Amino acid sequence: MSTEALKSFTPKNAFFVGIDSDGCAFDTMELKHKECFCPNFINVFELQCVSKYAREVWEFGNLYSKWRGANRFPELVMCFDWLRERPEVQARGAAIPKLPALEAWIKKETKLGNPALKKTVQETGDEQLRWVLEWSDAVNDSIARMVRGCPPFPGVRSSLEELDGQADLMVVSATPEQALRAEWTEHDIAGFMTIIAGQESGAKKEHLALAAKGKYSPGRVLMIGDALGDFEAARANDALFFPINPGHEEDSWARFVGEGLKKFLDESFAGAYQESLLGEFRKYLPDTPPWNVAHA
Repeated sequence: MSTEALKSFTPKNAFFVGIDSDGCAFDTMELKHKECFCPNFINVFELQCVSKYAREVWEFGNLYSKWRGANRFPELVMCFDWLRERPEVQARGAAIPKLPALEAWIKKETKLGNPALKKTVQETGDEQLRWVLEWSDAVNDSIARMVRGCPPFPGVRSSLEELDGQADLMVVSATPEQALRAEWTEHDIAGFMTIIAGQESGAKKEHLALAAKGKYSPGRVLMIGDALGDFEAARANDALFFPINPGHEEDSWARFVGEGLKKFLDESFAGAYQESLLGEFRKYLPDTPPWNVAHA
């Protein structure tokens, strides 16, 4: 989905709902990060001698913290920084990569995906970025081989069925679009979605800004997500937010089906109801790594 296609999208219904994919609609976050992202993180960047600590930082940053659901490239930089700071890693004399070229690319690039990175590598020949692209390609290959047979959480399909014809529905994700289309099609729910937007179309905030902001009446745009980045994308675009709490996804979807969806459509969602949801949501997303607490 191009940014121009998002920008030119014309509403067909009075309401709009954006839904994150990994960890929100689909129970794939643990599988992707533990079996695809992290093993390639250790293998490609030669972290075998500190694999235990590499796994700890990757899983905390990507699954069990406020950084859950962020784009893979800033997460990579953050995990290297955490590894470099850990006394256990320093004691082993491990060489933890520094990637200033990647940090510079992240600052200037608006579409943090493999196509943009590959283009930069071809234009510059930068070996650091080539190394990162090797890792990112390996992750995508692993996901293509590994991730299958993971249905949406209970409650997702019934929510889509109820919203169908009342709201324009959009997948809002940092996952590559090809993988999104494969997953949503595999489980026969892609047909509910008006738009499927992945990392190639920019950040989630941009997805909502281009497709929805200013096109619907206030209080009629909702983002459903499992990460603070999803909430921040919603807030930046004056959208409402319904959280899918990590580790309690089934309960969250049951709550959406039982009360949240109705409150959204009858426009009583904003205010006290949303704030109560957000207060609970934040408890599941700490910002202090457990190894820092252990050494305090």
